[in-house]
Amino acid sequence: MSTQYYTASSLDGFIATPENSLDWLFQFTDVDESHYQNFLAEVGAIAMGSTTYEWILEHLLSPESKMHQPWPYQVPTWVFTTRELPPVEGADIRFVRGDVTPVHRDMAAVAGSKNIWIVGGGELVGQFHDAGFLDEVIVSIASVTLGSGAPLLPREIVTPPLKLLSAETFGHSFAVLHYQVQR
Repeated sequence: MSTQYYTASSLDGFIATPENSLDWLFQFTDVDESHYQNFLAEVGAIAMGSTTYEWILEHLLSPESKMHQPWPYQVPTWVFTTRELPPVEGADIRFVRGDVTPVHRDMAAVAGSKNIWIVGGGELVGQFHDAGFLDEVIVSIASVTLGSGAPLLPREIVTPPLKLLSAETFGHSFAVLHYQVQR
């Protein structure tokens, strides 16, 4: 079981624009989804920040959305938040706050031999890193620059550096980099 940060980023290191838009990412319509589907098949629990959760509510679950769909995950999801958020009917969503340590313990118990995915929120990923739980970073670097926005991972990780496990091209627009967090 690994705790993984799997995300897409612009070439200049941002996961969303200053307005939390992902339109820059959704322009890539010719991307083979198999890499994501293979990754998702190995996930047993998800952690996400409240901004990501609210983005899903607005852009995927809202009936007015052009990308309308049901809750996209079949595994339990822990949403880290400091405020009250609406639940999604039929989804296993657990709202939590505070230290990631006891939550990670619960997530690991539920995930079993599968992985924990930290989806969205570089600051949340940073908290898992600071607590010593982050094992891997898998980032798909898109062939765009945003200039500013939500940073990929707002932490200084210098010594020891991340260990590159693999680098592969994905279509004509992405490089997928897979790193191991060294302790």
